[in-house]
Formats: sequence, structure tokens, C-alpha cells
Amino acid sequence: MIIYNDIYSWEGLGRRFGLAVGKIRLRIFNLDQQDTSDVVHLRPIIVVVSDIPGEKISVKGWAGPLAGYIVNDFGINPDRMMWVEYYPAVEYGKRNLKHIHERFEAVDFTWESGRAVRPRWRDLKTPLLDTVRQLVYSA
Repeated sequence: MIIYNDIYSWEGLGRRFGLAVGKIRLRIFNLDQQDTSDVVHLRPIIVVVSDIPGEKISVKGWAGPLAGYIVNDFGINPDRMMWVEYYPAVEYGKRNLKHIHERFEAVDFTWESGRAVRPRWRDLKTPLLDTVRQLVYSA
């Protein structure tokens, strides 16, 4: 089930000075609310974030602070959440002959006093990759 599927406006750090203010694409899914089987999900909340072209912030550059704000704003237990960065396929160059394949990267954080620190990126592998890809495509 989709909990959120929209643009997330972030006030950034140092709100008075406008440091890292921007928007990202945010999708939040709860696998427990859509799965009718007896499967128990250790991390049923899937948070998928993506950059918005032209915005000043990037999900990779601000992963920790963004995760902290989103966990707080949506009341998510970080121990039950999987954070995924999604980068759609891109074509570029003369006549779009160059191609960068889409990428799904899971980010594991260490949580200290409600803050996401020390992010570690890893590629998603099947079958979880297939599940996340299907969620993103159907949203």
C-alpha cells in the first residue's frame, strides 16, 4: 500500500539561511498493508527517494538528514524501514546515443539519537530489487 507518493519539500538545515532547501521525489510503501500472505516482513516500510532535475539538493548528498526528517515527519520506525535511492535511466549526448541504466541503491544508516548517520550504499539484489521496482513502476 502506498503511504505517500508526491514531491517532498525539505526546509533543509539552517532554515533561517536556506541551507540545502529543496525538493525530492518521495514514495513510501507499507508491505504489511498490501501483503495478504502469512509472510512477515522485517522491514515492511520501503522509502524510495529520487532527485528532481534542477533542484539544489541531491538524495545522495543529503541522505542522512533527509532520512531523519522523513522518519520524523511520517512517524516511521527506522528499524522497520528500508531506504532506497532510485535513479531512473538517462539518455544523453548527441542524439541521445549514450545511456545510463536505472539504478536502485539501498542505504543502511546507523541511528544515533534519532539521527541517521554513517550511510552505507549497496545495490539492491533480486528478489528485493524486483519487489521495489514493481512498487515504483505501479506508483
